[in-house]
Amino acid sequence: MLIEPLASQDVPVSSRKTLYPPPFASRVAGRVRQRLGDHFGLTNFGVNLTELAPGCLSALLHHHTKQDEFVYIVSGSPTLILGDGEFQLRAGDCCGFRAGTGVGHQLANRSNVPVLYLEIGDRTAGDYVTYPQDDLAFTQRSDGSWDLTHKDGMPY
Repeated sequence: MLIEPLASQDVPVSSRKTLYPPPFASRVAGRVRQRLGDHFGLTNFGVNLTELAPGCLSALLHHHTKQDEFVYIVSGSPTLILGDGEFQLRAGDCCGFRAGTGVGHQLANRSNVPVLYLEIGDRTAGDYVTYPQDDLAFTQRSDGSWDLTHKDGMPY
């Protein structure tokens, strides 16, 4: 099926806000995603155009065992939390997060204006996501969906 090019703002905003259970979901409540890759039927990797409202996080601090991630800042000035360090980013900056390193990452919008960025991630099967600061773990099922559990394995 051929899908013709279009302006990114014409891709509908995702109706799914987050997979995070309470109380974690509130931390990303100001995040809005347009799933550009899904719109075009991409299956090997995802591409999202994401906006973070002031005070919002991109995700909880996390790292993946199998899936790589990449961000490119379109506008605004988010803070990248990477391991124990923090980096102020601006439009045109980018960073990649290789799977399996155990280094947590997240973007925080500590400014008073929205941040817009592209996030790109592969869809390697069998991923496990660790949240070093929170009692949360994601385990990918064979169908690509996720099991959300406490770190001791108890489901949410």
